Amino acid sequence: MDDKIKLGIVILVWNSGKVIGNCLGSIAGLKKFSPAVVIIDNGSTDSTPEILDKYVREYPGVFSVIRHRENLGTTVTRNQGIKKLLGQGTDYICVLDSDTEVSDEAFLRLTKEMQEHPEYGLIGPTLVTSGGVVQMSARAFPTALEKLYKAVPVKSVQKKGEALEVQEPPRPGMTSYPVDYLMSACWLLRPEVFSSAGLLDEKIFYAPEDAEYCIRVWKAGWQVAFCPNARIIHEWQRLSKKKLISRINWEHIKGLAHMFIKHRYLFSAKKLRNKSR
Repeated sequence: MDDKIKLGIVILVWNSGKVIGNCLGSIAGLKKFSPAVVIIDNGSTDSTPEILDKYVREYPGVFSVIRHRENLGTTVTRNQGIKKLLGQGTDYICVLDSDTEVSDEAFLRLTKEMQEHPEYGLIGPTLVTSGGVVQMSARAFPTALEKLYKAVPVKSVQKKGEALEVQEPPRPGMTSYPVDYLMSACWLLRPEVFSSAGLLDEKIFYAPEDAEYCIRVWKAGWQVAFCPNARIIHEWQRLSKKKLISRINWEHIKGLAHMFIKHRYLFSAKKLRNKSR
């Protein structure tokens, strides 16, 4: 009898040919988990479709693909994958970026924390590049003040904005702890969270869908937690940083405005944080 943990994984790709092979290869190499992977292709025109076809052929029943002719953003597409997996009886659902590489060790640490903390609805690991650069995986709820500071082309002012993102460090002996929100490069969620918090907000095209969803997870009575000792590779592409004026940045601004209006806060997240806890 197979006693492996059933792990449903949602991966969104868009011209991800340089990274998706490593991601899918790491999933195929899992020994302690039984993965079911739904990949949504947002109209890739590079080598991505061929790589996806290869993994579907070589690992039947593990990988499946939903294809679109155009880029529909992050929320509509991820929701498609989540809804498909919710009907398959998985123990956990993982939202994963295409530029990540996972491992049994990381997932075992995450699932252990979920088992020991029934109050956790969503948990995530430390994200680190293959070169060893650790990213700020866990962050404070974004505010308009933080974004304004970071947009000013003065390093001292930008550092003030970056400081507003920082969460409190873990206390000694803590293997995981609650945080405001986690970057959605790797989320592990209980399936029942979607019954109480709903799916991703499809009025947001690209970002900040991760922060907005974590707000709703908190409001639904669950905790969002960070597990610093679980580490996965994330070759952070920072799409919004490549061009100052771009559709991605414009969609990000619209997404922020939508989130601030929806959750009724702007320059301070203190009231939001008090209501969520």
